[in-house]
Amino acid sequence: MTLSNFSDLEQAIRDGWGADTTTPEHRPDWTPDNPARDQCGVTALVVHDLLGGDLIRGEVHVDGERVDYHWWNRLGMGIEVDLTREQFAPEEMVVGGDVIERPAEIVRLREEYELLRSRVMAALCS
Repeated sequence: MTLSNFSDLEQAIRDGWGADTTTPEHRPDWTPDNPARDQCGVTALVVHDLLGGDLIRGEVHVDGERVDYHWWNRLGMGIEVDLTREQFAPEEMVVGGDVIERPAEIVRLREEYELLRSRVMAALCS
């Protein structure tokens, strides 16, 4: 994938985000002012579908306590791609980052992942 094609992928992903692709329990708090909020898992899976590489999961800490997890991708030559990094408030810190195995079956957020994936594929194929 060339840099311009990657820009197309990034734009397709960003355009595909919505309240309906975010984590259901956080959906009432989703806003277009911070469209990347709670989109990391589905986004990392779609990037993994299209580019391969590793899935990375870190912890989100506030005041030293884990409050959530954050997902992103590591591609060839160690290049890390995190299309949702801007979602965090100043007090939220992403700590660590371990390679995790892709789930054999996506159970949690399956509908949201499939919706985002279909939007991205439609945008890239048009």
